[in-house]
Amino acid sequence: MERTVDVATGESVAFSYELAGVGSRFLAVFIDLTIQVAVLIGAVLIFAWIGSSLPGAKIPAAPPQLQKFAAAIVQGLFYVAIFMLFFGYFILFEWLWQGRTPGKRLLGIRVVRDGGFTVDLISSMIRNVVRILEAALGFYAISAISALLSAQNRRLGDFAAGTLVVRDQPYERARALAFSEPVREDPVIRELTAHDRELIRQYAERRASLGAEPRLRLAATIAAGVRPKLAAAYAHLDDDSLLIFLAHNALG
Repeated sequence: MERTVDVATGESVAFSYELAGVGSRFLAVFIDLTIQVAVLIGAVLIFAWIGSSLPGAKIPAAPPQLQKFAAAIVQGLFYVAIFMLFFGYFILFEWLWQGRTPGKRLLGIRVVRDGGFTVDLISSMIRNVVRILEAALGFYAISAISALLSAQNRRLGDFAAGTLVVRDQPYERARALAFSEPVREDPVIRELTAHDRELIRQYAERRASLGAEPRLRLAATIAAGVRPKLAAAYAHLDDDSLLIFLAHNALG
């Protein structure tokens, strides 16, 4: 059964997302785990080959205390490498790929924050630190139960980080809500905020899936909050053209 969620921004703009199902989420995890295990096996084989290729010259034995210290360092580096491979992998990919790991990308899903915004480093770290607990307690069994019982398919890490996993494709329902209060026009503000940029990006991504009337309403709502912050008036561009222009030229 498909589930959807509407997320509203501070500008009273709402975007609709189709939530990723439990099956697709765990298949994405399986793909990611397969990649991680393959990398681990490859690294072990490479180091074994390097070790076997080293010259057989004898090296004078180090003092026992130095040997123990070196062994502890190697063991610590090994644990750090394993942690980074199996948990840092998720954090880095979700942060750098806008909520997508290789498994999520293949399945067409991604992580977003509440409000539909791109997941940031802190949110990714929180949800994946909780992943350690979930993996330790029954190998994601708690995650599956939580996602099945949650109306928004959230696992424990999603609750902790305030994130959702959604289908990474334009969804045909997006709409502008009535303003709860008028847009504040402040002539001093001349730069788009990160929040403004995210709204413009979301609009550009979902524009093609909207009908003409919903698209015009949504563009007008977003542009009303954006135009006062621009250094130039861009009066020759209508709301839709302005947002597309900004999406291609002003969202560095």
